[in-house]
Amino acid sequence: MKIYVDADACPAVILDILSRAVFRKKIYMVLVANRLRTGNFSQFVSAITVPGGPDVADDKIVELMEAGDLVITADIPLASRVVEKKGFALNPRGEFYTEENIRARLSMRNFMDELRGSGVDTGGPASLNNKHKQQFSQALDKFLAKY
Repeated sequence: MKIYVDADACPAVILDILSRAVFRKKIYMVLVANRLRTGNFSQFVSAITVPGGPDVADDKIVELMEAGDLVITADIPLASRVVEKKGFALNPRGEFYTEENIRARLSMRNFMDELRGSGVDTGGPASLNNKHKQQFSQALDKFLAKY
């Protein structure tokens, strides 16, 4: 099992939690981004830089991942592709995307995109707070306990 991170939008605090976990569990993690990330590299952490453009990092993650791998992303379309490929997708707030919830999440995302496209200010998600960090850490630990 490997962990792939959609690293362009992943908060630094989540990367720190992941780095400590992969070192502790000796699991490989790959950061995929279109701009180079620095720091947090070890024998268990590597990075792949992809060209800029829509979905280029997402496409690389889906290409590389295998069934059973874990992908860290807040990108719902990427999460859908991961779940379809029998991987696990966890967002930085500690919520797993599943076959049961991904369709509803995609529908809501598309609806909000339509609203924004018509000029409605929908705001964005709330800032990542300590509760989210704790939920992420707990969900990750629970998942990794199986490996």
